[in-house]
Amino acid sequence: MNHPKLSHLAETLIGSEIVKLGNTISERIRNGEKIYNYTIGDFNPNIFPIPNELENLIIHSYQQHHTNYPPGDGVLELRKAVSNFLNEWEGLKYDVSEIQIASGGRPLIYAIFRAIVDKGDKVIYGVPSWNNNHYVHLTDGEHCLIDCKQENNFMPTAEDIAPHLKGATLLCLCTPQNPTGTTLNKTELEKICNLILAENAKRKEGEKKLYVMFDQMYWTLTYGTTQHYNPVSINAAMKEYTIFVDGISKAFAATGVRVGWSMGPAYIISKMKAILSHLGAWAPMAEQKAVAAYLPQKNNIEKYFIYFKSEIEKRLQLFYTGFIVLKNRGYNVDAVAPQAAIYLTIKVNLVGKTTAEGNLLQTQSDVTDYILSEAKLAIVPFTAFGATNSAWYRLSVGTSNEADIAIMFTQLEMALAKLK
Repeated sequence: MNHPKLSHLAETLIGSEIVKLGNTISERIRNGEKIYNYTIGDFNPNIFPIPNELENLIIHSYQQHHTNYPPGDGVLELRKAVSNFLNEWEGLKYDVSEIQIASGGRPLIYAIFRAIVDKGDKVIYGVPSWNNNHYVHLTDGEHCLIDCKQENNFMPTAEDIAPHLKGATLLCLCTPQNPTGTTLNKTELEKICNLILAENAKRKEGEKKLYVMFDQMYWTLTYGTTQHYNPVSINAAMKEYTIFVDGISKAFAATGVRVGWSMGPAYIISKMKAILSHLGAWAPMAEQKAVAAYLPQKNNIEKYFIYFKSEIEKRLQLFYTGFIVLKNRGYNVDAVAPQAAIYLTIKVNLVGKTTAEGNLLQTQSDVTDYILSEAKLAIVPFTAFGATNSAWYRLSVGTSNEADIAIMFTQLEMALAKLK
C-alpha cells in the first residue's frame, strides 16, 4: 500500500532495534515457548518493586487529589528535595533554578538536544550507546561516532574524543553506561573535562560552546570497588558546561513512575523548561509530590539500596560466572566483569559455525536468531546500540528470575555443543 509522503523526519526515522527484537520474542512467547528474555532495560516489579514508602506516598498523593497540572519546571518542593538529595549523596550543589523536572530521562535528553543542537551541529558520542543516534537524527545534527573498544570497557577515552572537538556542540557521556554496565574511571573523566575546558577557552565570544550531556541515571547502582564520578565534582569549572540527566527510574526500580530531573546552568534549564512546556512532558503532579516526600528519607533509601543492589549484583555475578565457565570449557563466549547498572556485557562469537541441520551462521544476526531458537536466550546485540560488526551483547538482569539462570545455561551449553 502506498502512503502519502510525510515529513523528512518521519520518513527517515529509524525504529528501535530493541523493539523489533521484542516483537519477535513476544510472538514466540504467544506461541507457547519459554523464553529467557534478558533484553529489556527494565525491572520486573514482582521481583524488584519500588520502595514501599514511595508506593504509599504515591497512593496518598492521589488520595489528596494532586491531579492537576504541575509547574513547567516541576513542583518547588520536589526541586528542593532533589537539590538536597544531590548535595547529601553526591556533594553537588544546585539551586532550584538549576533543576528541571520531567517525565523521566527521555524528554530531558530531547530537551537538551533541542536547546543546544542546531541543524548540522556536530554531536560526539561513543558506540555502543543508548539512543544517541536517534536524538542526533531528531535534531538534524551531524553524527560523530567513536567506536569504543573492549580494553576501554567500551567507554570513549580522552584520546578518542580529542580529534573531534573542533566545531562540536555536544558531547554525550553516560556512566554507568547503558548498554555495557561499565563506567568511566576518575582519571579518564578528568582528562575529558580538561579537554572540554581547553576547547571552550579557545572559542571566541559569540561562538557556541561545547557542552556535555552527562547521563548518570544509573549512578547509584555500582558494585564492588567501582565508584561513580561526575564532571562537576571532578572540576568545578565544568558546571558551566555540564547538563545532567538523572532521576528515580533506575535508582528505585521506578521506570514506570516517570520522574526524572536535569541539573545545569540556569539559562539552559530555562530553555529546556520552555521546550518541555510545549511538549507537555511533565512528571505527574501526584508522583512529583510523592518523590518530594520520599527523597529526604535517607535511612529508608539506604535500607532499600542494600537489598536492591545486592540482588542485582548477585544476578550479574551468576551470569558472569556462567559465561566464564563456558569460556573455560572452550566455547567462544566471554563476559566483562560486572561494574554497575543492571547490564552485563557478553560475547557470543559464533559466526562461521554450522548448525546440526547444516546451516551456516553467516552473520551476527544469524547468531542472535540461533541462540534465541536453540537456547531460548534473548539478548540485545551491540549493533542495536550503533556498534558495527560486533559479537558483543547486552544482557539485562532487571527481569531475571534467579531460579531460571542455571537452567538457561544448561540450554545454552547444549545449543553451543551442537555447532560444528
